[in-house]
Amino acid sequence: MQVVSWLPRTELPFAAPSRPELLVLPEPPAEPVITRPVAKVAIAPSPPVARPKIEVPRPSVTPRPASKAVADVEAAPVKAKAVLLPPPRFALQLLRAGRCLVLVELPTGSAFQSRDPAYLLLKDMLRAAGLPDSPQIIGEPVRWPLLRRGSVDQGPEAAREFVQGFLMARLEEAECACLWLVGLPAVRFASEANAEAFNSELEIEGLGSAWALPGLELLMDEPQRKADVWQAMRRLMARWKQNDE
Repeated sequence: MQVVSWLPRTELPFAAPSRPELLVLPEPPAEPVITRPVAKVAIAPSPPVARPKIEVPRPSVTPRPASKAVADVEAAPVKAKAVLLPPPRFALQLLRAGRCLVLVELPTGSAFQSRDPAYLLLKDMLRAAGLPDSPQIIGEPVRWPLLRRGSVDQGPEAAREFVQGFLMARLEEAECACLWLVGLPAVRFASEANAEAFNSELEIEGLGSAWALPGLELLMDEPQRKADVWQAMRRLMARWKQNDE
């Protein structure tokens, strides 16, 4: 069995004493330690992670040309908002005396009566001018505004267009040597003149020759104005007298 020595675990009775050298157990041979060379690997530090660069668009220094529509709006002049003026108030009566038409302001707004002081003054003026002193009334008085209510424009321009259109229609019916405009409303809305044109001759497009006179009520309140009217009448009288001949 190839047993070199055997030692009992306990002391056997009546057994011879064991030799001391036999009690020493031989140490197993040490296994050779194989040392493997460890390769040194140089670990380079990892490069920092590059963050993606985000380009933020910035406005160009050179301004972009504006579109044509925007340029037209910017270049267009700012128009002032139109202001609606209140409608003027007046009453006018048209009469015919010989070859003259007379557009006269009605001082009271009502039609002339035969004994009205203003109508009597008008008859005197016609007689002094060599015209019939009983003029023919043409149509109803022209009163403005036409409508008491409503959104229709009844300002000064609309009134002027209406009065001029009314006179043009009457002038087509018969010849007129001179148009008398008696009173400020007649002067203002049959033409574009004002009180400064009193006692002067006007040339109105579409209406021909006209004579601007102060109102009958103003002549009665300020009789000194009659002298200026008479002087102007003498200068213009030949116009309608030549037509009578």
